[in-house]
Amino acid sequence: MNKPVDLSKRLSRPTSLGGAFGGLLRAFGRGASDADLAARWAEIVGADIAAAAAFSGISKAKNNRTLTVKSINPAGALTLSYHKDEIIKSVNKYFGYDAVAKIIIKK
Repeated sequence: MNKPVDLSKRLSRPTSLGGAFGGLLRAFGRGASDADLAARWAEIVGADIAAAAAFSGISKAKNNRTLTVKSINPAGALTLSYHKDEIIKSVNKYFGYDAVAKIIIKK
């Protein structure tokens, strides 16, 4: 038989939300946002760009994050290169800060 828990006494010291969720935030960090970016790619960059390029990933260097996209067809890579600034602007707007500095387009 289990002893009943005395709910009139505190079991631990109170903590802030940041302290309670800090481990989760460190565990998922920006990776969760990257996964959400992949799931919402067409909504973020627009249907035209999403039809020409698939999200491949974001490399996380110290102060420089690079977005990698894969061109759906080789001829579309040139067209995507003309829209690099637009893609960077859309992705940075999604993140809410300058998360991506450059784009690599793979064929």
